[in-house]
Amino acid sequence: MRLAGMGCRRALLCVLLAMLGSAVAQPVLAQGGTVVSSHSASGERYPGVLRLHVDATDLDRRIFRIQQTLPVKPGALTLHYPRFLPGTHGPYGEIERMAGLQIRAQGQTLAWQRDTVDPYSFHVQVPAGVNELGLEFQFLSEVRGQTGRVVMTRDMLNLQWISQVIYPGGFQAKGIAVQASVTLPAGWHAATALRVTGRQGDTWQFEPTSLETLVDSPIFAGRHHQQIALDPQGAAKPVVLHLFADAPEQLQASDAQIEAHRQLVQQTDRLMGSRHFRHYDFLLALSERMGGIGLEHHESSENGVLPDYFKDWAKSVGARELLPHEYVHSWNGKFRRPADLWTPHFNQPMRNSLLWLYEGQTQYWGRVLAARSGLVTPEQTRDLMARTAAEYTYRAGKLWRNLQDTTNEGTMRSGRNATWRDWQRGSDYYDESSLIWLDADTLIRDKSKGQRSLDDFAKLFFGVEPDRVAPLTYTFDDIVAALNKVQPHDWKAFLRERLDSHALAAPLDGLQRAGWRLDWAETPSEWSRSGNGRGQADDFSYSLGLVLQPDGQVQQVRWNSPAFEAGMSPALSVVAVQGKAYKAERLSAAITANKSGQAPLQLLVKEGEQYRTLTLDYRQGLRYPRLVRIEGMPEGLDAGVLKARQ
Repeated sequence: MRLAGMGCRRALLCVLLAMLGSAVAQPVLAQGGTVVSSHSASGERYPGVLRLHVDATDLDRRIFRIQQTLPVKPGALTLHYPRFLPGTHGPYGEIERMAGLQIRAQGQTLAWQRDTVDPYSFHVQVPAGVNELGLEFQFLSEVRGQTGRVVMTRDMLNLQWISQVIYPGGFQAKGIAVQASVTLPAGWHAATALRVTGRQGDTWQFEPTSLETLVDSPIFAGRHHQQIALDPQGAAKPVVLHLFADAPEQLQASDAQIEAHRQLVQQTDRLMGSRHFRHYDFLLALSERMGGIGLEHHESSENGVLPDYFKDWAKSVGARELLPHEYVHSWNGKFRRPADLWTPHFNQPMRNSLLWLYEGQTQYWGRVLAARSGLVTPEQTRDLMARTAAEYTYRAGKLWRNLQDTTNEGTMRSGRNATWRDWQRGSDYYDESSLIWLDADTLIRDKSKGQRSLDDFAKLFFGVEPDRVAPLTYTFDDIVAALNKVQPHDWKAFLRERLDSHALAAPLDGLQRAGWRLDWAETPSEWSRSGNGRGQADDFSYSLGLVLQPDGQVQQVRWNSPAFEAGMSPALSVVAVQGKAYKAERLSAAITANKSGQAPLQLLVKEGEQYRTLTLDYRQGLRYPRLVRIEGMPEGLDAGVLKARQ
């Protein structure tokens, strides 16, 4: 189709206003919910259409160049650069990368002033007689990957509209109409949940939409692209996998690998019972140059893995849980959304009190669906569950900080790689909550004598109103009520005990009901050896309490572990073990040799230019987590929770 011309502006506005009144409706609260403050955001629609164009062709300098046209009225105007980013759960807007802001009207440059309290807001006085402003600025994307994620390389890019737009204050994002376009490098392919209305050369124009939907519809583009339908031809709400790679050979996937991705879609349908999108686009980059990502959107997801995703299938187990997780978010997080997290625009703070459902149950379903679809094996899933169980068995920070408090990580903008990770805690509402939801799942199965499970909660809670796309919010009480409809129980106490507890014990009742328990072996599992446990690090987490890089640099020390008590920290490098240069196998042998206490470990460590020798008399040998069957109990993981649904 041809690009819409300037003469159709009035007709375009009519189309947008009609669409904004229907498809992008006001979220409706579930029973008992309350809308958070609109932060002076009017429920009225913004008068006019914000036109936005991004030039994404500067591969040399990796600079996105943005031009906007904004209908206005004379008087004081506040403009916002997005600060609180959906899916990141906090104030992660990259204002430091926005530069060169110019605001013009009728050929004149207008002065603007940044708000001294909120640096993401800009104030400008619109002169009399002016009804349109022209804005111009650049987004200076990361070039080396040292201070941020690389989003543009010579072979692909990830355009996130939320970093490429400035919008008028005083209105809800769903009420601001936008007509967007982008110019891509010559000959590149593109994929997005936005629908294309026309092209002129390498400039793509997209369907008119709201700012809310635009921000929720990023673009992947690149030289090497493959599109794979994951639904039968003619599906009413089709799901498509878009692959982008550094090189064309990396796009090659076997029939069995593609079938596993198709099974993911089918198994999710059987779990949720309905689809709450018009279409869904998996955006998947196979790259070692563009930064990795996993970010949910309602009708798409941004996913980044290493180039060997298909080639080294057996070694990329961890990466194959990424797509199931982000896909589940279309239901859990985007359609059903916590009432205190939903905000009318991107500069009002979000509240994350229910992330243990938003992210925690998504983490659980992502792992379950990866196994049910055949993306991973049940054994690999059990190895991952063993790792999670071990991690929270040794989470010392539970003594002072409960799981509920970790949902504040996003608004704290905490780093996820803290120096004392197990003592400080972090985004534990992902993995620890997944154990809680396994506990709930097996409890429902046990109490209902196998007639019901957490699958029934998914259909009841996420499968409602099958034709609805607009967010449907919920509260803690709504979660409890839905669980009680599935299986009567004191679910409020069940959840609060686990969320508010300071007990060191990990929530492992779900594993036990399924006939499994955490145990220890002297060799790592195949899943861990493939690099899915600690990457390429040398992992002695559950023996010495130590994780090292292959060169001996200390990466992590567990709180109160033998390494901690010996005075070790990430400031050190291990130079030698028992008088010989550090190698992981030498440290393993030394740990084993001291099981009888005859040969305490002698570690030569370096901090800056200083060397010292540390002695660790650790005697429990090498310990790596495994799940083992509980004798006499029926098996409930492979034959129940992880079993594919027909």
